[in-house]
Amino acid sequence: MPEHPLKIYDDLDPKLLARINDNQKQALADGALPRKIKLLIAMVLDAVHGASDGVKALAGQAIEAGATKEEIAEALQVAHYICGVGCIYTAARALKEVLK
Repeated sequence: MPEHPLKIYDDLDPKLLARINDNQKQALADGALPRKIKLLIAMVLDAVHGASDGVKALAGQAIEAGATKEEIAEALQVAHYICGVGCIYTAARALKEVLK
């Protein structure tokens, strides 16, 4: 498993890291939207921003939360409709490993 991308903040600024982790837990917790849906939203946002490592991590978490390959594909269809084909290329690079 690769090193967490924010690990540098363990020593550099642990208070900042704690705030980020708390925000992530709150943002992705089950609520009016289930965690699975929130993870799919986050995944497509990373795809739109060209963050293939984020797509990979979030797609894996979404699958662990119960998302299907079909739900991942459908979420990406929405992203493509709104944001264009670039997000599809980003997601394709990431999903090669996740959806083996």
